[in-house]
Amino acid sequence: MSRLFAKPMPPGSLLLLMLFISVLLSAIAVSYSAHWNRQLLNALYAELSVRDKAQAEWGRLILEQSTWTAHNRIETLASEQLHMRIPQAAEVQMVAP
Repeated sequence: MSRLFAKPMPPGSLLLLMLFISVLLSAIAVSYSAHWNRQLLNALYAELSVRDKAQAEWGRLILEQSTWTAHNRIETLASEQLHMRIPQAAEVQMVAP
């Protein structure tokens, strides 16, 4: 009775099963690799965006610094707010070292 249910496997069916499993695993690996690649690419673009924003902010800060340290602005602030002036030649005293 057990001979009725046990059929012999055709030659090469084990090889065919192994090839099918290999192709299936390969397809899953390709899908995972593509997904991982997209995630890394999105992370890269996010970091590049952060870098670009930081560079733009750096440029604005450099421009602001050059504005605040301009010589004519400092001279105007010193004369108006601190009431400073350039001394006359008669007011200058030389000090010996």
